[in-house]
Amino acid sequence: LENNPKELYILHDGPPYANGNLHIGHALNKILKDIINRYKVLNGHKVNYIPGWDCHGLPIELKALTELKEYEVKQLQVFHELLKKGYIYRQNKPVYWSPSSRTALAEAELEYKDDHQSRSVYVKFPMINSTLDLPIVPRDNLHVLIWTTTPWTLPANQAVAINPNMEYSIVCPTNVDHNTSTIHYYIVAAKRIDALQKVLGTELSVKSTFEGRKLVGATYMHPINMQQCKIIEASHVTEESGTGLVHIAPGHGMEDYETCKKLSVPIICPVDEFGNFNSEVGNPTFEGKFVLTNGTSAVIEYLKENNNLIKEVKFIHKYPYDWRTKKPIILRATAQWFANVGAIKQKAIESLQEVKMVPEAARYRLEQFTLSRSEWCISRQRSWGVPIPVLYETETDIPLLTDSSIKHIIEIVKEHGSDGWWEINEKDLLPPEYKNNGKTYRRGNDTMDVWFDSGVSWTYILKKFKREDSKAISDLYVEGSDQHRGWFQSSLLTSIAVNNKAPYSALITHGFVMDEQGRKMSKSIGNVVDPNTIIKGGKNIKKDPAYGVDVLRLWVASSEYIKDVNIGNTVMKQVGENIRKYRNTARFMLGNLYNFRYDQLVDYEELYPTFYDDYTFNKVIQTLNYFTNTLLSAFYFDIIKDRLYADYLTSQSRKNVLTVLYHILNVYAITLSPIVPHLAEEIYENYKTVGPKEYDSIFRLGWYNLEEKWNNQPLRQEWDVLKHLRNDVNQLLEVARKDNSLEANVELYVTTTELFNLLHRHKLDLKSIFITSDATISSFDNDSRLTEPTPSYIHETDFPEGIKGNCKIVVKKASLFKCPRCWNFNAQIEGGLCKRCENVLAIS
Repeated sequence: LENNPKELYILHDGPPYANGNLHIGHALNKILKDIINRYKVLNGHKVNYIPGWDCHGLPIELKALTELKEYEVKQLQVFHELLKKGYIYRQNKPVYWSPSSRTALAEAELEYKDDHQSRSVYVKFPMINSTLDLPIVPRDNLHVLIWTTTPWTLPANQAVAINPNMEYSIVCPTNVDHNTSTIHYYIVAAKRIDALQKVLGTELSVKSTFEGRKLVGATYMHPINMQQCKIIEASHVTEESGTGLVHIAPGHGMEDYETCKKLSVPIICPVDEFGNFNSEVGNPTFEGKFVLTNGTSAVIEYLKENNNLIKEVKFIHKYPYDWRTKKPIILRATAQWFANVGAIKQKAIESLQEVKMVPEAARYRLEQFTLSRSEWCISRQRSWGVPIPVLYETETDIPLLTDSSIKHIIEIVKEHGSDGWWEINEKDLLPPEYKNNGKTYRRGNDTMDVWFDSGVSWTYILKKFKREDSKAISDLYVEGSDQHRGWFQSSLLTSIAVNNKAPYSALITHGFVMDEQGRKMSKSIGNVVDPNTIIKGGKNIKKDPAYGVDVLRLWVASSEYIKDVNIGNTVMKQVGENIRKYRNTARFMLGNLYNFRYDQLVDYEELYPTFYDDYTFNKVIQTLNYFTNTLLSAFYFDIIKDRLYADYLTSQSRKNVLTVLYHILNVYAITLSPIVPHLAEEIYENYKTVGPKEYDSIFRLGWYNLEEKWNNQPLRQEWDVLKHLRNDVNQLLEVARKDNSLEANVELYVTTTELFNLLHRHKLDLKSIFITSDATISSFDNDSRLTEPTPSYIHETDFPEGIKGNCKIVVKKASLFKCPRCWNFNAQIEGGLCKRCENVLAIS
């Protein structure tokens, strides 16, 4: 296949995780890729396909899999290019943090659980210095009221935010005994009062209403560490939920961080890598507690003891989880390395206009994911991976990341691999000019995000095949829809940053596999379908029969894979029935290996590559099913059986049929081969000696190109007339209630010379087309036989537009006797042979 004449075709395989067994989603993905590659081989392309394999990340670290040094060097060189262009920077800011993995995560590494339950709380913060002139409200009893779904972030509170353009009110509960209880007043958004009354279970009396901007600069007492904090303004505060005042913890929230950064408010994060409160939390009773469980309980209990908890409410909402460990994550401020996506995302969007998308809707999805990012956290805290090549001054923690330092480290990795970073003496990691500058350095422990690892896989293709600059690095990427925020995007961003172009010229997105009811597969539901069970059968063969690989492949090709696809026993049974029809159709042709419509074969031969080129494999199958069931089985095979079985073996009419069957079978097998290669190879094995040249595989034949002369438009029109007539004759035979169509004769009376001549050209074929014992043609003025006493059935037919004239069809009972050899009613005496069969037997 390396001698195929057309240019190299590169389908770049994405990296699946090397843990666990293959599941049905893997089968969908890999079969789609294999169909495409096999078609490209048949079409004359040289094909490069290197299976991807992701050996980074959890839980792969434990398996200690290694990777080529060359790949690691290429990855560091991409990092170097990004640094030179000013895209790499370090910042202490909140990132998605997985306590279960003990590492930062990118947005692409999250999955959201819709029914996460949080312990939300309404908490009062006592006002210290109010900017409001309210003589009717005792200042000692005035509070701001906040609502949060993350009570564990309250120790890190640095401010309360309001929207300066919203209206706020001072309210107090009406169910308080003024004689025995202290009346507390709360500041809340005016439009949240009705909702708060329902949540708190009490009516609220409004004492005053004012603009939010009047609150800016007022101070309150932190409910845990008792420090004085300010009320600030923030545009992200809304009237949609909570109280209209937002507790701000810049160490645990993206918007909180951005708001506080502008106002130089300190960033506090009293949570360690395990997700436990550390010594900076400000309360010894909280230390060491896991923030999402007993840490939350400790904070709520403290608020309750100090009379700052107004209400606790269970809250069900969407919440991010670590997609590997399936555990909830937190937002935690740590020093991380980032790539500036904002500087390149517009160019990335523009480059996608040159990329073919299947389906087209995938373009918008990928564009939106890309536009929504301004930065990419590329550092991870993992025990294995490609290191971020940064050393830090021991005393100041200032990073050493220069052109010379990276070049030096790349040379070390070339020789030792990434292990060199961890094993070589730290002094030897320094370039010469830094070794004796009076400072000491420590190596960084951060590794690169796995999406950076896989996102630079195009570098391998680029180096290996050295394509022209005008071409995309790869022809095609094919992955699931989750990769719009994963590999599709990371590959796009890194390639744009380094090469200023997308790494692919086409991108196919497929859906996920569901059960027959459209439900996600789940062990708890018991609806998981194992591809090995489909191929080899289950323990109960009656319940789970073995279908074989080709049926699984046919299921993929039959599916509208750009959406979620269904699988189950009913679906597989239908697919298995289709492949049985293909096998029987091929068996009929092989078992017999004239006047077939060559032009119709051309019709379908031209359709198949169109569908393959468009990656619409379900249309290949739909067309193939129609060709198999309607044109071959229900039409052509019917009309040639008499010639095959009753004509003399070496007669010209039978040779004609065999010649056509050979060409049909060749197109049929080659069309099937990318989808069901085992069946196609089996078919080819049984007819390859008949062809002009014998190969060891059907894939060496190349795509089948039919002769141009077979694309005969006049013949196409004539056969449209003949098929139209055949349908009308069949209907008339049904009316005549003939037990056997061969027991009938057909007479055709036509009104025009043009129509008469057309039918006359096919007069020898008419009885085979109608499957009757005889068929005659007469002009309309010669229809005196219509009045004969023989029982007959008459039908007048109209032809499609473009055919001049019409025709009377007369069906009569055959006047001769049934031939015991061919079953046609053409024998002169009862029990005797017809003339044709007598001649055949005489020659034999």
